[in-house]
Amino acid sequence: MDFTYSDEQQQLAQSIERFFEREYDFAARRGIVASDEGWSRAVWARLAELGVLALPLPEECGGFGGRAIDLVPFMQSAGRALLVEPYLGTIGLCARLLARTGSAQRSELLPAVAEGKVVLAFAHGERDARYDLAQVETRALRVADGYEIDGEKHVVLGAPGADRLVVSARLVGDGREIGLFVVDPKLPGVSMRAYRTIDEQRAGDVRFERVRVAGSARIDAEGNAQALIEDAVDYATALVCAEAVGALKDANDATLEYLKTRQQFGVPIGSFQALQHRIVDMHIAAEQALSVSLLACTAVDEEADATRRKRSVSAAKIRIAEACRHVSQEAIQLHGGMGMSDEVKVSHTFRRLTVIGQQFGDVDHHLARFAACAE
Repeated sequence: MDFTYSDEQQQLAQSIERFFEREYDFAARRGIVASDEGWSRAVWARLAELGVLALPLPEECGGFGGRAIDLVPFMQSAGRALLVEPYLGTIGLCARLLARTGSAQRSELLPAVAEGKVVLAFAHGERDARYDLAQVETRALRVADGYEIDGEKHVVLGAPGADRLVVSARLVGDGREIGLFVVDPKLPGVSMRAYRTIDEQRAGDVRFERVRVAGSARIDAEGNAQALIEDAVDYATALVCAEAVGALKDANDATLEYLKTRQQFGVPIGSFQALQHRIVDMHIAAEQALSVSLLACTAVDEEADATRRKRSVSAAKIRIAEACRHVSQEAIQLHGGMGMSDEVKVSHTFRRLTVIGQQFGDVDHHLARFAACAE
């Protein structure tokens, strides 16, 4: 398969790179992280202007109908820049869920998402769920005018700044069926404990106490919520694999530059053969990560069979997680004490790569899923 960028993809990639170089360098990012919100709505508006919010959305909802593979240039640039804006939660999870439904919320929210006017967060993970997407204890009770939601969601990425939450809840009276609901976080009964994650993104634990929503808030057709969730998480996993490639390459570039400039015994430490071998291994890991990230994006774009899609995505995530661990730890060690300094970007890249290795499933989880999906 030919993965060479088209002219349009090259132009978009160049525009994105210029944006991050000029407006989102490491100093600017540190200022954004230290702000009260922890992310920038001005940057979010610029992403809308660049078209990367609308790129994967359906054309009838104000988007361009792009695929996951079309987002690879952006995700790699976001990985290099350590983007903290809630792109993955809004576009990778919630927009993907909405785009695959026929709900009224789809035509109402997605055009606003494309314009950068609405930020979404996926409230699905729970305390004891680990990586089990079917583990949902939050309850939704049918009432006369809609549903009443009770429960708690943990580590909801982007929740503190979200305009709407997409919430999973098990329907009372049918212990097997899960529903998906769009919930305004300002509704009575919704409370949140917001915090900053280790990789400097904003998240929150969200509590729902007898939260009333209208019947139109439900976006899934009966019986298909689990399949929608699995599809969206695989899609987001493919995107985070592409993001990891950018972060890996940035860590490698920073480490190589340090080896060229740091001197010991009167010579650059990069002249030591043992260190040369280590940096070569890091670059090989990054190139392998690029290949499997393209595999994952292709799988979520083109693989109609869910089992084969899961197998391909898990295979990619295993390799990505191993590369994240190897490259990030080597980068810190080769930088020496400087690598632990908050003023040096590689320490922040280390944190993001460490989280990516666990996000949407660690190596053990995906090894088990890969084996379970064996043909």
